[in-house]
Amino acid sequence: MESQLPDRDEGSGVGRRRMLGLALGAGLVPALGSAPAHAEPTSEAAPTHAPTHAPEVAPVHAPAHAPAVLGRQVAEVAAAQIGVPYAWGGGDRLGASLGFCDDENGYLDGKCLGETTVGFDCSGLSLYCWYRASHGTVELGHYTVAQFHRSAAVERDALLPGDLLFFSRPDAPLHHVGIHAGDGAMIHAERTGTLITRVENVLGIPRWAGEFAGARRPQPFTGRSNPIA
Repeated sequence: MESQLPDRDEGSGVGRRRMLGLALGAGLVPALGSAPAHAEPTSEAAPTHAPTHAPEVAPVHAPAHAPAVLGRQVAEVAAAQIGVPYAWGGGDRLGASLGFCDDENGYLDGKCLGETTVGFDCSGLSLYCWYRASHGTVELGHYTVAQFHRSAAVERDALLPGDLLFFSRPDAPLHHVGIHAGDGAMIHAERTGTLITRVENVLGIPRWAGEFAGARRPQPFTGRSNPIA
């Protein structure tokens, strides 16, 4: 394993990923003052295809029919990716893509796997699933913090399939995002050397429950449609 914490791939973001994330995220990620105190920004992945500003979104307290339908479609797209490799920096609107390595991320046992692996990192997976399921009406940045702020807060008792689950640690704020698959399960791309997997009862597992930073629901951008085939 790398000489870093087991999931450091999503927790740190230095080198090329940090520079890209800051450059593309500067104009779209609002200050984190409105986020929970434990959810401070981190450079998990470089934003790609991101809109120029983040619209204000209201918290979601109860499910609605349309979000439920779209959310199920997001979860179905995510389920279809189970078994695809993790690739640091991988994933875009079209699907799995070649990753890369930066100063600390993309390595396994000292070997760079990122630049030879076609797959997804955590925010690349959520970006793709929401874009595909929404036919291009929801386009998230390839950056966990940006995705957090481009989505509406969801109470745990209002969770729907497709909602995004965010995780944070003191040493790695907002370091990971997964997709709620329904029935308390999460589909996610965790770290270099793993495959996309489904975790049952994720918030009943001490490791994930202790790092849970909240759930969010991406919203279609009104007046903008960028359909895909």
